[in-house]
Amino acid sequence: MKKIAFIAAAPMSLKAFLRNHMLALSKNHAVYAIADFSTKDLLELKALGVHPLSVSIPREISPLRDLLALGSLYCLFRREHFDVIQSVTPKAGLLAMMAGRIAGVKKRIHWFTGQVWVTRQGIMRSVLRSADRIIATNATQLLVDSPSQKFFLESEAVISPSHSTVLGVGSICGVDLHRFKVDPIARERIRSQLEIPENHLVFVFLGRLNRDKGILDLASAFARLATEFSHATLLVVGPDEGRISDQFNLICSDVLAHVRRVDYTDSPESYLACADVLVLPSYREGFGSTVIEAAACGVPAITSRIYGLTDAVEEGVTGLMNASGDVEGLYANMKMMAQDPALRIRMGNAALKRARSEFSMELITQHYLDFIKKNILEKNISKVSGK
Repeated sequence: MKKIAFIAAAPMSLKAFLRNHMLALSKNHAVYAIADFSTKDLLELKALGVHPLSVSIPREISPLRDLLALGSLYCLFRREHFDVIQSVTPKAGLLAMMAGRIAGVKKRIHWFTGQVWVTRQGIMRSVLRSADRIIATNATQLLVDSPSQKFFLESEAVISPSHSTVLGVGSICGVDLHRFKVDPIARERIRSQLEIPENHLVFVFLGRLNRDKGILDLASAFARLATEFSHATLLVVGPDEGRISDQFNLICSDVLAHVRRVDYTDSPESYLACADVLVLPSYREGFGSTVIEAAACGVPAITSRIYGLTDAVEEGVTGLMNASGDVEGLYANMKMMAQDPALRIRMGNAALKRARSEFSMELITQHYLDFIKKNILEKNISKVSGK
């Protein structure tokens, strides 16, 4: 039995991305989770058979707190003698990989899931890119959650081809096909709650509201579209992280009757099942998990043609793409979907088929177990239940 620790700055990152992997490994190994846990988090993880250890890791740059977190991780690694540490998210990766190397942990894995510095300029871009290089230098193995992101990181000299791996065709955790599915009951319930007529065409945005997600580009494109298609509705689901709701409302001021807003939800699958088209005009993404979650609900996508999303969408088959920041192109794609119901159905069916065949949660977890068995552990790891 090996001791394996998963590290993230926020507990939600472990729950959202690595929960199934941790549970699968815990059947044969002692699995630990390290983050800044609440009492509720601690109880939930213990009930799952995962050993939680609380360490405060700041997400923002904070030299003093970062140094304290580095010291805490070093002491923890020295005390627990982990065989493997696995980090996710930038700050946790930077501190865990450095602390792990200093503490003598032999197997150190980091999972790249997108780069915040892609949209930055000047010195901050250089600083953040250098941080990713430090992560790569201190890790013994690297995982990347999409082929196009791997190519980008190689081209930026952050990682080397021989030092990094993509599981399957991409994704860190896949999609839970039992949760995200075609659901006529949820579709009817959500539309009724939001007072959206059944015959309306619903475009959905699901995610944090900030400029990098392209939400203001979507507002501009929809403001124009809604004047031409009276049955078009835009459903925006997610917290206003960038404090841009007022600006969004100003852009859509003439068509606000066509907009529905949900601040936060713990059941995104219901809102995706309610929709006809997902729109994600991001400027940066690691992979685009929302795209395959929508696909599992039979919903095609309109996205930016950027790394990460080019792996989540098969352009012209499961969705449409345009250049990031291209409001005219985004509008044109939304108009195409609005005018052609047969296109939406065809792409939605193709997206559903691809989600089931290539991105199931069980399949991605099995890829991860195979990676661990081949590259990290000497002992055989049992298959995922049902595989």
